[in-house]
Amino acid sequence: MRASVIQIAVNEDESVEARRRRVAAMVREQAGADLVVLPELWTTGAFAYEEFGREAEPLEGPTYEAMAKAASDAGVWLHAGSIPERDPEGPLYNTSLVFSPSGDLAAAYRKIHRFGFDKGEAVLMGAGTDLVTVRLPETTLGLSTCYDLRFPELFRGLVDAGAETLVVSAGWPERRRSHWTLLAQARAVENQAFVVACGTAGTHAGVPQAGHSIVVDPWGEVLAQAGAGEEVLTVEFDPGKVATTREQFPALKDRMLGLQPPRRP
Repeated sequence: MRASVIQIAVNEDESVEARRRRVAAMVREQAGADLVVLPELWTTGAFAYEEFGREAEPLEGPTYEAMAKAASDAGVWLHAGSIPERDPEGPLYNTSLVFSPSGDLAAAYRKIHRFGFDKGEAVLMGAGTDLVTVRLPETTLGLSTCYDLRFPELFRGLVDAGAETLVVSAGWPERRRSHWTLLAQARAVENQAFVVACGTAGTHAGVPQAGHSIVVDPWGEVLAQAGAGEEVLTVEFDPGKVATTREQFPALKDRMLGLQPPRRP
């Protein structure tokens, strides 16, 4: 399986419309890949809170249309990162979109864990409630977004739902880059799954981004990692390694907690 992780630079001197066109062209250049992954809130920047309301769009808005067309043109499964989604009957959401090679929407995931500690995203956006997986011919994806990476129970739930490749779309800050790499490897090891984590480059509202998108195998080995700037990280991996790893080292079968209600004394 071939995955292309597009680490987009989000800079304030480029309009959302221009960046949307540029990213669509980058997706088309990945024809031949099985999966293409984009980062979180690449239209606005994950820390550009004041832009969320102004640039929010309906689910089937301009980003949806551009990415659906790009996926179809390239013939790839496209995790199109996330957008600030405006629900006509509710709040904004940080919503990820996944398109099939025909350009059809295969899944939408509203970010569950909102970052900000009672400010920023945490108060401007609503929280999603549903775990989302997507079945590809080669593997089953489990969807997550940025701050979700710090909550292992979400990923264990995705694995219980059949996920074999955990996709993390993020706008992770440079000042916590060491956590980004550490947590990506931890989620891979504890769930015996591939992790494909795509971050942004550039600066969002004065916050330098970590970049360093990463692909990790079920043993925690780093298969590929990007640098700090805009880059397309391409890696080939064997999805069958998930089943092999879980068979050779069946740690998931030894789980004791979270499988049933605790016994009463």
